[in-house]
Order: sequence, then structure tokens, then C-alpha cells
Amino acid sequence: MSMLEVKDLHVRFLDSRATGDAVNGVSFSMEQGGLLGVVGESGSGKSVTALCIAGLLERSRVQVSGQVLFNGKDLLTSSREELRKIQGKDIGFVFQEPMTSLNPLMKVGPQVEETLKIHTKVDKEERRRLALEVMGLVGLPDPELTYEKYPHQISGGQRQRAMIASAFITNPQLLICDEPTTALDVTVQAQILELLKKINQGKGVAMLFISHDLHVIRRFCDQVLVMYHGQVVEGGSVNDIFENPQQDYTKKLIAAIPTRKKRGVQDV
Repeated sequence: MSMLEVKDLHVRFLDSRATGDAVNGVSFSMEQGGLLGVVGESGSGKSVTALCIAGLLERSRVQVSGQVLFNGKDLLTSSREELRKIQGKDIGFVFQEPMTSLNPLMKVGPQVEETLKIHTKVDKEERRRLALEVMGLVGLPDPELTYEKYPHQISGGQRQRAMIASAFITNPQLLICDEPTTALDVTVQAQILELLKKINQGKGVAMLFISHDLHVIRRFCDQVLVMYHGQVVEGGSVNDIFENPQQDYTKKLIAAIPTRKKRGVQDV
């Protein structure tokens, strides 16, 4: 049994003017420790798929069918109480823009340790110790000092590291990363990808990595799904998809990747 199995997933927003499904029959699986990239243009359904797996879609607003099996448990039919035991603890989520996800009125340290407060009975001192430890692991400078700062007092890259620390502190089996490097400059982006890779390889945390950036997917992931209009049009190993794409849409995406020659840069 795979750690995560998504079977014929359909998602439709009840309050949307769109007539079709935002996610239309998506199926895939992930093994423990895997690195799966999901790529597609805006509106392809990749983020909706991720939010559905994480249980972050408001049930009153969506019509959902299919199965999302996490260690054999169907998250779509689980009660809210059952989901809360999994959300944040076994499945972590790293959002695209930490400035809108972190509470601007709350210090960084307490936000990093929030999931421990929710999911464990660890006392205040131990929560602080663990928060400082994981803040150091993700490369936040001077964790003791950063712990007491507010989000606006640290850089964008540091805020993203803080969010990763918050998602990682409970040692989840699966980390869902939804465009986690899009808002960062190229240098910081590379640092964050290196950090996530280290967490994957060192701790065996599986990662579902959502992106529209094929360069990032190729560098970071082992497997890839290509989505278009709510459907998976192609999937396989990164090498197979990039070296021998079968579908016209995938071929167009890959052909559109900027190269040195396309940018007018001469090799030396």
C-alpha cells in the first residue's frame, strides 16, 4: 500500500460560475520519502488538488468525489476531528507567500511551535526548545533572536524558512509545498530548494511539490505529473517526461522553457 493514493478525484466549487470540475478525475500515488512534482499553468487544478489532500478546502463550498487514501485512511470521508489529528502533524503544508500565511501580530517562534501546541502535550519550555532546534536546522540566523521577532522584521527567505520549520516541527510523513519559491529571488530560491532536499533525504519526508516552473521541477523532483484543465495529461519519471514527452501539451511546455540561446546568451 502506498503512503498516499489519490483515486479519481473530482472537485467542483459550488459557488463558482465555472461549469466544469476544477479537478477532473485525478489519480496518482506516492511512496514514503518520494519527491513528486505537479506542474501546470494557472487554473490547471494543481493547487486545488493539493489543498484537497491537505483537507484545507471548506467542505460547504465544494463538491468532492473519489478517494484520498493516506496510509489507507480515506481523508475525504474522515470526520473533521479525525482530519485535525492528521493535518499539521502527519501532513504539513508550505504555502507560496509566507507574509500572508504568517500572523503579522504574532512572534515568529510561537508560530513555529504552534503545531506542537495543537498536536502534542509537550510543555511550554520543551516547545520552545524544539522550536529553536528546528529553526536552527532550517538555517534561520540566531534562532534565539529570530524567535522574538515579528514576520515583518525578517527577510522573505527567512519567513519561508520559518514556515518550513513550522510545517516540519512535528516530523510529518508528507510535506505539501505549493509554489514555495515563487516569491523569492533566484539565489534564495536555490537555498530553499536545497533545504527541502536535505529534509527529504535526511528525514525521509515525502514531498508533493507544486510549481509552474519546469526548471525547478526538473532540478528538485524524481517523479512529475503534468496537469491541464483539471486533469493529469502525463506522468512519469522526471527524465522520461523531459527527455521523451508523449503528449502535445507536455511538449509545448518543455519547448517553452527559456534556454541560454533563447535568451540570447552565448556560451563561453
